Amino acid sequence: MGYQLELRHFTYFLAVAEELHFRKAAERLFISQPGLSRQIKQMEEIIGAELFIRNKRNVSLTAAGVYLKKEITYIFNHIDFTIKQTKLIDKGSEGEVRIGFLGSAMQTVIPDFLIKSNKDFPKIQFSLEEMSNYDQVKAIVNDDLDIGFVRLARVPDGITIKRVQTDTFSLVLPKAHFLEKENFISVAQVATEHFVLFSSDYSSIYFDKIMSICEDQKFTPIVSHKSVHAQTIFKLVESGLGVAIVPTSLQYGFDLDVKFLEIPNIPQRAELSVIWKEDNRNPALEKVKMLMS
Repeated sequence: MGYQLELRHFTYFLAVAEELHFRKAAERLFISQPGLSRQIKQMEEIIGAELFIRNKRNVSLTAAGVYLKKEITYIFNHIDFTIKQTKLIDKGSEGEVRIGFLGSAMQTVIPDFLIKSNKDFPKIQFSLEEMSNYDQVKAIVNDDLDIGFVRLARVPDGITIKRVQTDTFSLVLPKAHFLEKENFISVAQVATEHFVLFSSDYSSIYFDKIMSICEDQKFTPIVSHKSVHAQTIFKLVESGLGVAIVPTSLQYGFDLDVKFLEIPNIPQRAELSVIWKEDNRNPALEKVKMLMS
């Protein structure tokens, strides 16, 4: 067969793989549906593998198609980033490092990291995006991120994880609450109150630690609200809708009518870690990684 795979084949394949609908994919690509179908069929013949299962109602990926989609997504992301890096280097920059983070990392860890980086590597640029643990890991695997700041105990093979902060936990209360530093003994004193907690979507291990703090004091918290944002949690506490347990460092940077009481005599700690992909080839990342050793 005289046909060869071209970049357009992969573009067409990815559109169909994401839409799982030939008409919608064709509209997205601004080509005819029959033309798109021919291109996908041609691609399957060149590769020698069936990529889609087609019937009158549904389109789905074969096992080979699932694998190809994952790899092509990674390759396209890497190409886009490589082109962007090339443009930055041409303008005198040393490139860009893409950082994902949980909101709590923005209190001290990320500002300290950026100050050190800007001092040692002033020509490296940084982009930052607040993301969940899961989304950060997924983005790093897909080459959409270079560094993530997460609360995880384990990560997939091929990803390095290093602890960068160990924090205590504090109880968050409305300012008018009867508990103060002088009379605060344990979280058992608020066992009958409603709790506003970080959702397990924020970090399952973090959520489990908060639950264990309460369970160690022989009660299960009455959880009335959950959120992935500290600002929302503190606002709900300020409004009298419950109390919360958060890493102590989160008390900084908010101007709300709440108070923080560090929880004494507990073994639980809030651990923040940095992660990156071991085979990430971004030269800017290689430089800033030295600051996290």
